[in-house]
Amino acid sequence: MPVTRRHAAAALAALPLTLAATGTAHAATARTGAAPARGPGRPRHGGTVYIAGDSTAAPKTATAAPEAGWGTALPAFLGHGWTVANHAVNGRSSKSFHDEGRLAPILEAIRPGDLLLVQFGHNDEKTGDPARGTDPYTTYQDYLRRYVDGARARGALPVLLTPVERRRFGADGRARPTHGEYPEAMRALAAAEGVPLVDVQAASLAEWDRLGPDGTLELFLHLAPGEHPNHPGGKQDNTHFRPRGAIEVARMAARGLKERRLPHPGAIRRLDDAVPESVITWTAG
Repeated sequence: MPVTRRHAAAALAALPLTLAATGTAHAATARTGAAPARGPGRPRHGGTVYIAGDSTAAPKTATAAPEAGWGTALPAFLGHGWTVANHAVNGRSSKSFHDEGRLAPILEAIRPGDLLLVQFGHNDEKTGDPARGTDPYTTYQDYLRRYVDGARARGALPVLLTPVERRRFGADGRARPTHGEYPEAMRALAAAEGVPLVDVQAASLAEWDRLGPDGTLELFLHLAPGEHPNHPGGKQDNTHFRPRGAIEVARMAARGLKERRLPHPGAIRRLDDAVPESVITWTAG
């Protein structure tokens, strides 16, 4: 059943003020932005943050450098004992990632107290591709529920992240949204299902607007001819990031987690620190 803003508002209005059962603690998370109380099996310090997502988050090979996904930079903002398992893959949507069997190994490995960050949207918008395209308020929400339900069934905490914005500006120099109804459909699902939400779309749109067309160039994969040996002819990519951009989007994600006291108070660090680009690494290939 599709979850619209009206459904989400009704669901929140129906929540009781006192939440005693374990299952309703998830609803409390959505209303307050804080993490639910930890059960006996939830570690207080340390664990794994899993990422299911697309190319904006994914690890890259050395042949793709200097392109970088924000998931590669996320460890820089996590405290001692927390690691990142970045399963994001280029070109995937909520549908194709699941249908290719990529969610299954995450659910096999995830443990109580771990986090599963889920960020899709860029490729769900490709509705002409039956392997990837989804409809915002039907199949997109249906697939996102599979990630949410799978994590919860294993005692882990799912977190939905709206898709990071592309670099697009109007004639007036203001940043423009590019994801249509997908971010709002995710927000509605998060509210209805009691899932913590980190609104990266809103945060990135505001930051791109603040920086402007020229200020965002150093974040995205814009390269002059001869600037990098992997792109001798140059590159103009308004979707993917250079290391600095990956770090700043990871900072947005980490700030959202901290605001929701996830994975636990004190687990997020360095939000206001300068983070060197050396935190970004590339795999062989």
